[in-house]
Amino acid sequence: MTALPGLDHEHFLRLSFQVARRAQECGNHPFGAILVGPDGAVLMEQENAYQPTRDMTGHAERVLMTRASQTYPVEFLRDCTMYTSAEPCAMCAGAAYWAGIGRVVYGLSENQLKEITGNHPENPTLDLPCHVVFEAGQRRVEVIGPMLIEEAASLHQGVWG
Repeated sequence: MTALPGLDHEHFLRLSFQVARRAQECGNHPFGAILVGPDGAVLMEQENAYQPTRDMTGHAERVLMTRASQTYPVEFLRDCTMYTSAEPCAMCAGAAYWAGIGRVVYGLSENQLKEITGNHPENPTLDLPCHVVFEAGQRRVEVIGPMLIEEAASLHQGVWG
């Protein structure tokens, strides 16, 4: 992966938090993800897409990676970063791997999210770190996180109770 000079992970992670807030304002779960190109430009953003059809696979990261893989070649995505409000679950990590993303930066870990959501029927969180999924693959995906944990956790206040 090409080094991205001057990439401000906290700035872009906070942008994913804004997308997560917007998702909640639209009646969805508070998750958001953005795709940042090699030059630091925000290329796409994606809210959680659970509603209106109750799509349990409508995670922001999975939907973003589907859109990205349909828009950009894998060679380009290898130099891109996905920023996400919470660690990609196994499904989303798989989607990121198959899309060809080079780096993932996240807020809450899956374990931290599980502590917040408990066994909520709309989010039976998998406590499986995304790096484990990526390490099973044949190419490297850089993982950075958890970061800005308190800010990421605040997105979920009063949501899962």
